[in-house]
Amino acid sequence: KLSINAFDYNCHLDLIKLLRQEGELVKLRRARQKMSELFPLTEEIWLDWLKDEIKMASEISEREKVYELFERAVKDYICPEIWLEYAQYSIGGIGQEGGIEKVRSIFERALTAVGLHVTKGTALWEAYREFENAILETAQPAPGSIPSPEQQQVLCSQLEKIHTLFRRQLGIPLLDMEASYAEYEEWSEEPIPETTIKSYKKALQQLEKCKPYEEALLGAETPKLAEYQAYIDFEMKAGDPARIQLIYERALAENCLVPDLWARYNQYLDRQLKVKELVLSAHDRAVRNCPWTVGLWIRYLLAMERHRVEHSIISEMFEKALNAGFIQATDYVEIWQAYLDYLRRRVDFTQDSSKELEELRSAFARAVEYLKQEVEERFSESGDPSCTIMQNWARVEARLCNNMQKARELWDNIMTKGNAKYANMWLEYYNLERAHGDTQHCRKALHRAVQCTSDYPEHVCEVLLTLERIEGTLEDWDAAVQKTENRLARVNEQRAKAAEKEAALAKQEEERAEQRKQARAEKKASKKAKKTRIGDKRKADEDDEGEWGQEEELPSKRHRGEGDGVLPEEDMEVEPGLFGRSEKPDGPAIPKEKASTSRKDIPKVFHDSSKDKVTVFVSNLSYTMAEPEAKLRELFGGCGEVVEIRAVFNNKGTFRGYCYVQFREEEAARQALALDRTAVEGRPMFVSPCVDKNKNPDFKVFRYSTTLEKHKLFISGLPFSCTKEELEEVCKAHGNVKDIRLVTNRAGKPKGLAYVEYENEAQASQAVLKMDGLTVKDHVIKVMISNPPLRRLPERPEPARPALALPPRHIYGARGKGRTQLSMMPRALQRQSNPVAKAENGMVQNSPAAPSDPPAEPKKMSNADFAKLLLKK
Repeated sequence: KLSINAFDYNCHLDLIKLLRQEGELVKLRRARQKMSELFPLTEEIWLDWLKDEIKMASEISEREKVYELFERAVKDYICPEIWLEYAQYSIGGIGQEGGIEKVRSIFERALTAVGLHVTKGTALWEAYREFENAILETAQPAPGSIPSPEQQQVLCSQLEKIHTLFRRQLGIPLLDMEASYAEYEEWSEEPIPETTIKSYKKALQQLEKCKPYEEALLGAETPKLAEYQAYIDFEMKAGDPARIQLIYERALAENCLVPDLWARYNQYLDRQLKVKELVLSAHDRAVRNCPWTVGLWIRYLLAMERHRVEHSIISEMFEKALNAGFIQATDYVEIWQAYLDYLRRRVDFTQDSSKELEELRSAFARAVEYLKQEVEERFSESGDPSCTIMQNWARVEARLCNNMQKARELWDNIMTKGNAKYANMWLEYYNLERAHGDTQHCRKALHRAVQCTSDYPEHVCEVLLTLERIEGTLEDWDAAVQKTENRLARVNEQRAKAAEKEAALAKQEEERAEQRKQARAEKKASKKAKKTRIGDKRKADEDDEGEWGQEEELPSKRHRGEGDGVLPEEDMEVEPGLFGRSEKPDGPAIPKEKASTSRKDIPKVFHDSSKDKVTVFVSNLSYTMAEPEAKLRELFGGCGEVVEIRAVFNNKGTFRGYCYVQFREEEAARQALALDRTAVEGRPMFVSPCVDKNKNPDFKVFRYSTTLEKHKLFISGLPFSCTKEELEEVCKAHGNVKDIRLVTNRAGKPKGLAYVEYENEAQASQAVLKMDGLTVKDHVIKVMISNPPLRRLPERPEPARPALALPPRHIYGARGKGRTQLSMMPRALQRQSNPVAKAENGMVQNSPAAPSDPPAEPKKMSNADFAKLLLKK
């Protein structure tokens, strides 16, 4: 597996575990070495590795290798246990030359790194004091002998070292400070100095301030991000850089895969401490932990440039960034832009030619080729539709190198990539030509713009006329006027045709609506005529109107196709047919006379909106449910006192599958919402707040996120027989699975879809690579990062777009345009009525004019309209 994908973290762990069990020490060392080159290792992995190496280290040369291993171990994360193990291991080498000083040096470094750790720092201080006490014992003269002046000096020096350690420790807020103070009182033959007492009391006060945050961390569940952030904010206000650094390191040791936390820590180091070794080490660890986050790589490159790192090292780090496996095409554009900016800052443009300038041009060319070959092949898009890298290259050539010929070639290439239809692209080129070119090329660019622009042709026409008014001859003016008039005439003609077509479609829709209205009226009248009997007449408008449970109170039905791409999680649980759900009940019909009698005896209850807060709306119940009031009273009885249950029936007396449950207390209604999706007679019961949609059109009950969730997967193609436990067994091999949700329809039947939530983004990304295309029970599944489209909002009039508005750009998910953006629109609707002619050398032949105003939103179509389109042939 590792030969296929070397970045499989869990596979590395499995291999190390197996080799350790088998006792393959040489292979085990090689496997650990390989993993440490790719990933930072946790405290547990390092301790296991160190213990194995310590057992095998007997000679001095082998001990030196263990020391080197310790040095690597303490760099990955803040690890008090590793530092303590390091110091204790070094004590075994005090017999060598300089051994005691080496032990003291390691202890001092350990105290600098973790000596301020409120809960774990005390152990290091005590170990250091025990070591110095042991040295003191060896310096004591033999019993009954008188120490020489040299021995007395050594004793005094050693005693002073221990005194100093006590005083330093008592000035730091650590747990069990009182015990350390009592130990100092007992050990010292002299009174404790007043300055030490003041420092101790001040540390005690600071400890009291820290205790609430430490207790919150102790009681919180992983990942403890909120608790750590509160602790960081507290230390930031105090302003002690060493303590701020320590709490950041503690937070990152438990949340090493949270890019935002690394970004905030690195920003603090960049702006406040500015220590080269510390800053670059933190940036390096950030990109090793979260290599998929492009922002961390960009900050690392900037930090290396800021601290004057050699160019070869920066270039090598950039190459590593390209191989990091970003999850969006735009990430590669950003990293290339950052590197090109760095190369541009190295160039001395006062020279006509230099090695740095040639390297910059070569990098620009490579960037364009890389986005075309590597990125487009992987994501099916370049990530740079506006060609920003080529635009920057053209600006460098024009402004800094005075090479307008090259700039024009680049802009010509930009326009052939589908940008010739946008007015703002032409105006960008025109402004560059205006500043560094000549009038002839400005005029040429604007003439091409008038011909090609399809979004705002009026604006480029105006710019052309302004140019000729200021600098053109009479012939130039006449040519410009004729060209703009012809172009605008074609635009107005196109708009008129579009308006006529729209009016015709609107008229047809009105006629169809009128026909449907008449058909409904006739159907209603025929039903009324059949039901009318002597002595049992009812007004048609008294049927359901104004009753509690009127049909308008139903939640709005969601239809397929209301959004591009993968449906939102909540929408996937709705399964109406193409032409809408039939109102015909599933169960046997109730005899007409009996139904009429039962409906006649039920008194009308008018809806009281003031009781909405103590009422819930229950839907998706089975039409065949017998005595729904009794059944629901039993279900909701545990939530609180039920005042009334209003089941809704049709005119034939058949239960319609929904009802209203009114409680005595508002808290009971809130508790009832927890019964949402409870299985009742084989169907999931939907429970939602009772809200009048006419008065609250924006109200929506939406349980699941519709935004990009990098830690969650969307799986399709599952067999209907796949259970939650079986899917979890498949998924947990690639990370810690927090939740799995199998998507069902309204009847509770599986749809072959599922959402799997992992603990972090890294595990989810790993699972995508491993599981996509996997076979589960003879079904090939598709796995992708969860990225549902946004929910449709109520229609509102859009403000007019400004003339220089940027062209619309698609926003894609974490994996690009790929499979997270499936189109559910019939191909008949995707065809453009006026296809744009292919752009060639920045010119569009016979391109249709587009209106200057933004196009109107496509008219909504009913199920019947879709059916006609699909069945047209």
